[in-house]
Amino acid sequence: MTLDDGLVKALVEDYEHAAISEAERAMLDYATAITEDATRISPRDHERLRAAGFDDRAILQITLLAAWFNYINRVADALGVGRDAR
Repeated sequence: MTLDDGLVKALVEDYEHAAISEAERAMLDYATAITEDATRISPRDHERLRAAGFDDRAILQITLLAAWFNYINRVADALGVGRDAR
């Protein structure tokens, strides 16, 4: 959570070039990889997170949150939540 509108804008536009820590970048890279194709996640991805300072519990939490957001967004999309009624 942040109140920094500039940081939020930078994250939305291109998090890879936003002013964030390497740990935050590693976390966002991992969440992006889960979103794009979770079947491609490998132990190497987990090792990168560990190298950035995340322990197994944190990796589990990141995984669960990214997967949950992907799930709930797909449910909302399938039900038309947020779309104009036709």
